[in-house]
Amino acid sequence: MIRRPLMMVERIMYVDPETPLNCVYTARISGQITEENFTTALVKIQQKHPLLRAVIDHKIGRYPYFTGQKDIEPIPLRIVERKAEDDWFRESERAWFQLFEEPRKPLAEVVWVKGENVSEILWVMPHCISDGTTGVTLMRELLSLLDNPYAPLIPYVAFESVDDFLPSDFNAGIKKYKASLYLLFAKLFFSIQRKSKKRNVGNNYAIHWKMTPEDTKLITEKCKANGISVHALLCSAVMQAFRDVQGDRAKGKVISPVDVRHFIPEIKEDHLFAFAPTVELSIKKGSKDVMANAKQIKKDLTEKINKMEARELLWMGEHMHPVAERMIHMLKSSEGGHDITLSNMGKVNIPNDYKNFKLETVISPTVAFPWLNSNTLVTSTYNQQMDFTFMSNENFLPKKEAYLIKDKAIELLTTSL
Repeated sequence: MIRRPLMMVERIMYVDPETPLNCVYTARISGQITEENFTTALVKIQQKHPLLRAVIDHKIGRYPYFTGQKDIEPIPLRIVERKAEDDWFRESERAWFQLFEEPRKPLAEVVWVKGENVSEILWVMPHCISDGTTGVTLMRELLSLLDNPYAPLIPYVAFESVDDFLPSDFNAGIKKYKASLYLLFAKLFFSIQRKSKKRNVGNNYAIHWKMTPEDTKLITEKCKANGISVHALLCSAVMQAFRDVQGDRAKGKVISPVDVRHFIPEIKEDHLFAFAPTVELSIKKGSKDVMANAKQIKKDLTEKINKMEARELLWMGEHMHPVAERMIHMLKSSEGGHDITLSNMGKVNIPNDYKNFKLETVISPTVAFPWLNSNTLVTSTYNQQMDFTFMSNENFLPKKEAYLIKDKAIELLTTSL
């Protein structure tokens, strides 16, 4: 049974007991499903994943702990009548502000927006236990079990600490010296960091849209022909859109999360995990050539990923716990040096044909960060269609301006080719 302190990276995404920070993953299906199958499926999923049988305890030590519970309640299923096409969107927004702090309730909830022939299914989880891959895994498992409740799911043992991921030749002595220097620099950095008087007071919003299959295909084929990735083109177009709309206020930088499973194969694709190492990417000043910038971004991204030491990053992070609260405070009060965090989940690996229903579409996750700069764009591709969710808060990026950036980014994506 799991019993360990939250890793540094999990603590940042946990924030504190009074601040919700949830990810909401949504899928739309057509066909018939039963509440009984939901109940059976959620029991099996909870039995597989140790973090879904745990709560966050604040009374054990100096820092919050994941603590497994033998008598934990089942994952709740909340059923909402589907009256309109965008009911799922309202439920997603509502779920942003849900706290998972009750002593015997699991760190997840499922919402079934139930229609006669069309339904949306929403997984709601704290960000401190889930990344994009986690959401895809849980949705895939749930749909499979809703269709066939007898399908097997194999439980796994949760890791006990980041030390489980260290290579045999890891020199802890030298690294500890390096970690203590980093901690000292971090303390100095946070002491001189300029703070903004602005705060995110909870006026978060999301904008959702899909690209047509034709435009999705055009972008994919043109990227392939030009030897660049779709992700690089997205970064280039979105940064240029910020620059076109905001002028000198734009930073010309994005933060791009990378799936940690690429670097630490012990963390399997179907394991719940929250940490995604990030790289910072930028476009050249004075250059408006979206395609040329995309080529440079692809080169920079490849170089940065090749240099990334994810195991060491996790281990070093564990020595930064003394500055965790200062880091959270900085995120809440600093405008940051980037325009947006851009997370591209790529092709979503979930089948679309089942015996009793069809998976119509998968919607990119929504999240409401409590940070001052909560600008986030998440994109995914399912059924030959790119899907986007653009999120921020009114205090930092007015929704009207976000729409201008969105429209400009779409224009650049489709005309730069």
